[in-house]
Amino acid sequence: MHIVDGALSVPVLATGAVLSLVGVAIGLKKMDYDHLPQVGVLSAAFFIASYIHLPIGFSSVHLILNGLIGLALGWAAFPALLVALLLQAVFFGFGGFLVLGVNVVNIALPGLLVYYLCRHGIATSSPRGAAIWGAVGGAGAILLTTIMVAASLALSGEAFLLAAKATLVAHIPVMVVEGFVTAAAVLLIRKVKPEFLNISEDWENA
Repeated sequence: MHIVDGALSVPVLATGAVLSLVGVAIGLKKMDYDHLPQVGVLSAAFFIASYIHLPIGFSSVHLILNGLIGLALGWAAFPALLVALLLQAVFFGFGGFLVLGVNVVNIALPGLLVYYLCRHGIATSSPRGAAIWGAVGGAGAILLTTIMVAASLALSGEAFLLAAKATLVAHIPVMVVEGFVTAAAVLLIRKVKPEFLNISEDWENA
């Protein structure tokens, strides 16, 4: 899901940079600084998940976990993912610096949308219902990210249309895997540390 430097047009890069700055600013403003360790843990989880590769034909794709990150952090997903993506670019050359804004938006915005769509679902008193909503959030975030990555490439020129289509097809297995992973993570966190998902208060008020 990391788009590399040199692949996108200037208008796409500029739009991504502006949107990412807005998202990070709002995320920092809304962030509860008592939960900074939680933000750090999930930022690290994203960093590590990029090393879990799934072989697809002659290539491979990796886990992202932006659905789980979005469900747990909401707007704070923007600064958390900015830090993780920046460190990946610095230490391992994943993505790039000019394209950093686009990569942040493509990964963090779907997580934020999942937060608003699925948050009440994972806070339900039914474990089965929470797992279903967790799966929807995990798979849905990947679907949205894949569409946004493909759109970023397609908007940068006809030369990238084939890559855009390949991105959509290659990440179908990732959607399935992340759906299961997020569902399992939601169930586990609900049992051992529900405040990690900020849902313990929802149960108290139910």
